[in-house]
Order: sequence, then C-alpha cells, then structure tokens
Amino acid sequence: MDSIAKQVLEKSGFSKLNPVQEEALKAGVLEGENLVLAAPTASGKTLIAEFAALNAIKKGTKVVYIVPLRALASEKYHEFKEKYESLGIRIALSIGDLDSSDHWLARFDLIIVTSEKFDSLLRHGIPWIDQVGLVVVDEIHLLNDPGRGPTLEVTITKLKTLINPQILALSATIRNYEEIAEWLQAKAVRSDYRPVKLYKGVCFGREIHYEPKKKKKELGSEYPPDFEIAKDTL
Repeated sequence: MDSIAKQVLEKSGFSKLNPVQEEALKAGVLEGENLVLAAPTASGKTLIAEFAALNAIKKGTKVVYIVPLRALASEKYHEFKEKYESLGIRIALSIGDLDSSDHWLARFDLIIVTSEKFDSLLRHGIPWIDQVGLVVVDEIHLLNDPGRGPTLEVTITKLKTLINPQILALSATIRNYEEIAEWLQAKAVRSDYRPVKLYKGVCFGREIHYEPKKKKKELGSEYPPDFEIAKDTL
C-alpha cells in the first residue's frame, strides 16, 4: 500500500483499503491521473480525495476542494483540520463575500470552497492559481443542475484553460459519469460497493416488507410511519 494512503487510513481509523479505494489507486489517482469516481454514499470516496490531496501537498502544490454547500464546506474544513493540521498542513475555508479575493488564502495548502466562491476567486485573478496541483469536485453530478451547474461548468473550464490541474470528481448519484470523464480527459471508476448492505422495501401501514427476502419489520407506534422510518435509519 502507498505510504500516503496508509497514513490517511490510519488517521481515519482504518487498516486497509476497500474495493473502491483499490480501484482508484489502480486508476492512477496518486500518479496525477484525472478521475471521475461514481460510488455509493459512505463507500470511502472522501478518503480517496484525501489520498490525492496529501500526495499533491507533499509535491509542493496547493489543493482546492470544491463542494456545493456552505454547510458541507464547513463540515469538511473541521474534519480535515482535526485530522491533518498536526501534520503541518495548513487548511483554509473560503465561503463568504463573493466580492473579495481573500488574498490571505495564498498561505494555505488545502483550500475548501463552494463552487460560487471559487468562481468569484477566479474572476478576481487570484495570484496563487498557478500553484494549484489538484482540484477535488465533490458532487460533480451538480453539473446537470439547471441552477448550479453552469457556474460549476464554467469554473472547471477556466481551470482547465488556466492551469490544467489534476481533477478528481466525486459523486454518489451521477449517471453520465463516462461522458463527464471524457470531458475532463479522465479515467472513470464506477462501483456499487457499500460497506453496509442496502435493502429495499415497501412500507404498508406500520410494516416494511423487504424484497427479495420476503422479510418484514414492524415500525414503532409513537409517531406517524414516515417519522418512524426516519428514526429507524438513525
């Protein structure tokens, strides 16, 4: 196992790669290959981004991590800061004023932004852009969103034109991953791997009937069925 991957796994409480992570490494994510990764929620996609981020930072370049929502950006910031600040990695969060160039970001190694904020930074002509070696795009399927998609597409297009960094695109729900991989000149990895098996069922009254095993489960009676289902998943 690559030493960087091992370091990330240890920081995250794991001892070995899962099948999705093995495929990403085989596809060359640590050799600078662009990659579109389509895999279910909780399949270990974020750790692959962390492998690539530490690899890029180790080579002396910056990493930009693009997410769709401010709340998600804040979550990633605190998570990465807790895990990697002790390694000397300088982590920044930039989700605020779209009219500011946030010149202070030049001091940081890993910069977490929303797509709208990064579009604004590019428009301001940030001087450190040529130091970026890796861009992670979380929720790449939002390219298909009529509201947010155009901004994300323009941002990625600008990046490819300005510096052509390594791009790692992640999604749990994308269907046209091969088309996006072709656009990004990337390898495509798709996996159905889930650490916890997913069961499908139909709720009827206060019972969930699961297929194909013909099993059923009684819901509680304290709340309406939809609330009980939500409570049962937590």
